[in-house]
Amino acid sequence: MMYSEKVMDHFSNPRNVGEIENASGVGTVGNAKCGDIMRIYLDVDENQVIRDCKFKTFGCGAAVATSSMATEMVIGKTVQEAMQVTNKAVMEALDGLPPVKVHCSLLAEEAIHAALWDYAEKNHIVIEGLKKPKNDIHEDDPVEEE
Repeated sequence: MMYSEKVMDHFSNPRNVGEIENASGVGTVGNAKCGDIMRIYLDVDENQVIRDCKFKTFGCGAAVATSSMATEMVIGKTVQEAMQVTNKAVMEALDGLPPVKVHCSLLAEEAIHAALWDYAEKNHIVIEGLKKPKNDIHEDDPVEEE
């Protein structure tokens, strides 16, 4: 399985690892099938600009790399602009992912959305296009709930 240099770089030297105390929004998503868990923390200022974003990921190298890249892509953006950081955008920024790892970029998008949702709920605002996050990105599959 071949990873791009950018994926390897973000895996070896992930950016923005850690947590933000009293974060404006926190989103945690997981994929029960592969066991990856991703948590994204947002620090949003009064103008709805994301000042800082940190992540904690329990998962494979691609999961770490996609969360690292995703945090880089949302810092400095407004919460509305952060909605444009899709899994496709993250993958393109990383120069692609092997097909079996595409779900990792989906996890990154979902984790950002979950953190934005948390922020919106706490501040009683609506972020256009944002849907209530799923806890497990495969929850539409007919899998037994625990």
